[in-house]
Amino acid sequence: MTLRFIGIDPDTKTADSPTVWVDQEKKELVFQGWKPDLELEAECAAFEVPGHAVGIPADEAVIRIPARMAQMIREACDVVERTDDR
Repeated sequence: MTLRFIGIDPDTKTADSPTVWVDQEKKELVFQGWKPDLELEAECAAFEVPGHAVGIPADEAVIRIPARMAQMIREACDVVERTDDR
């Protein structure tokens, strides 16, 4: 595996460390983040997406997604940075 460190949450303290890497060999993004609270986890687990099983396996905390999804990540960042509630 060829991991390349990209960045860490600038507000990180000693124990908190949401982090982004790239697996250059597999061409995948690798994320480390916080586990959701129970309410959010239940909402995500109940979310139905065609072709995807409902629920979140208990062992999923660090996820990998293909780098080709980068535009979706950018879009999500744009959404959370908006201040006009669009």
